[in-house]
Amino acid sequence: QVQLVESGGGLVQAGGSLRLSCEASGRTLNLNGYTMGWFRQAPGKEREFVAAIWWIGGGTRYADSVKGRFTISRDNAKNIVYLQMNSLQPEDTAVYYCAISASVLSSTQYQYNYWGQGTQVTVSS
Repeated sequence: QVQLVESGGGLVQAGGSLRLSCEASGRTLNLNGYTMGWFRQAPGKEREFVAAIWWIGGGTRYADSVKGRFTISRDNAKNIVYLQMNSLQPEDTAVYYCAISASVLSSTQYQYNYWGQGTQVTVSS
């Protein structure tokens, strides 16, 4: 079984930065060939794609709303994926989730099989 644990959320003022981390673990875990993604869900809204990284090649994909502000990266040795969030705005307020997909750089939540519990990010104006 795969477990994902997010951390790094918190309260920040508009224009500030946060770095989220997601550690993947599991007895037989091998992320080669998989994509790790970040999604977010704001109150009253559907969960939406934020960013994804293809583990073996390092290719990335971003939602238009975060391009140029957020950066996804990974630490292969530690099985950790990061989301560096800069120039945060109140509309970025949401619970952020990391997830694993067998589809390359998928932006579709239904193609992700394992999910973390989420970490709250709140951006004040």
